[in-house]
Amino acid sequence: MSERLEEIAARMMTAGKGLLAADESTATIKKRFDTIGLESTETSRRDYRQMLFSAEEAMRDFISGVILYEETLFQKASDGRPLAEIIVAAGAVPGIKVDTGAKPMALFPGETVTEGLDGLRDRLTKYHAAGARFAKWRAALPVSDTLPSFGAIKANAHALARYAALCQEAGIVPIVEPEVLMDGVPGNHSIKRSEEVTEETLRITFEELADQRVSLEGMILKPSMVIDGKKARKASVQEVAERTLRVLKRTVPAAVPGIAFLSGGQTTEEATAHLSAMNAMGPLPWTLTFSYGRALQTEALEAWGGRPENIAAGKRAFSHRAKMCSLAARGQWKKDMEKAA
Repeated sequence: MSERLEEIAARMMTAGKGLLAADESTATIKKRFDTIGLESTETSRRDYRQMLFSAEEAMRDFISGVILYEETLFQKASDGRPLAEIIVAAGAVPGIKVDTGAKPMALFPGETVTEGLDGLRDRLTKYHAAGARFAKWRAALPVSDTLPSFGAIKANAHALARYAALCQEAGIVPIVEPEVLMDGVPGNHSIKRSEEVTEETLRITFEELADQRVSLEGMILKPSMVIDGKKARKASVQEVAERTLRVLKRTVPAAVPGIAFLSGGQTTEEATAHLSAMNAMGPLPWTLTFSYGRALQTEALEAWGGRPENIAAGKRAFSHRAKMCSLAARGQWKKDMEKAA
């Protein structure tokens, strides 16, 4: 079992490729569609994701895996093929978001714990049968002078570890995602505070993973970058890269095959620049790549606009952004490359 998991994880961490996070909930994708004046229906959601997954250049050359929402995993394209099959045909691995969201944590004001463990074993069996070979579970940790509390970090890390163990039992690679939020309340924390919280969070997470006997070789870490709060942005690209790598080197075992960063509210260019700067500081013990949602999709969504005649333009925009992220995953992205598109 563990060898098979390692092979899947290795495919997901193919050099120069990364993950497309297309696992927006129905509520979240409605907000995205609202920005282009498009009604969110099962068909419009299908059409949008089909456009992304059938962008040949992007999927073949730059994308190694796609995180899906449950609806999408079981949806069929307009030609009747399952969307998961289109992903596989492009050479990428289909995955699935399995948590049921962050809920208020009892007796911990202002903090949340992610739920979804109940019934997860049976759901994973169903997802595996539908073609999913990796899964994702997100924990969200707000930052202030006093948050997150040790109790909230511990509870979320424990849930992540239990989820990861269930995934590996089912032959599914778990993506472990402890996100230290750059926004939230009040969202004005320093990068120093972000570094402290990220280090403690990752240290506790890997302790819990060890307690649950999770194979590090058969998992992927999806952390946030060490970055100052959304209302206090001062740190340079180099500082973000240096602090993030310092934390990772202190906390993430070399046995982990890869780290796929979330964009976490950064702009498209910021997320790309930070990833490239980190990779340029290699060699590193693990593959560093991207697992972006908005930072990969925003330009494609705007170019498409919900219009069938704009599908080609949407694919071109997605392919360009995926190429920029791929260059960042190799440490080769430069800002002037954006103008050359």
